[in-house]
Amino acid sequence: RNEFTATLLSSSKVLAAGGLATGTDLASCEIYDPSTGHWNSTASMAGARYGHTATLLSSGKVLVTGGNDGTALSSCEIYDPSTGHWNSTASMIGARFQHTATLFSSGQVLAAGGERPPVDLATCEIYNP
Repeated sequence: RNEFTATLLSSSKVLAAGGLATGTDLASCEIYDPSTGHWNSTASMAGARYGHTATLLSSGKVLVTGGNDGTALSSCEIYDPSTGHWNSTASMIGARFQHTATLFSSGQVLAAGGERPPVDLATCEIYNP
């Protein structure tokens, strides 16, 4: 698995989401428990993606934005560690991958930069959960 995200959860476990494996886009996700050294499967995202971001929100949920599945994506999903399920949420205004996503103290998330071929993006948008 490469071009995936690894997000430290409030439980001190790590969510590995999406990515690529031998040229195949992945929607699958796994949870790593560093206290046991074991990996366990969890629900897959609704769609495969790589080059996305995954941001731990103040609620303890994880926001995944954008990415690529052969085409730049604007779709977003939220993972709830307490249920182990994903839900779709509002899409970004513009598709992007290889971007950043930064959590502000207000709880908002700034998605900035990235790519939407053939263009490198200099735009930003804010997600307000």
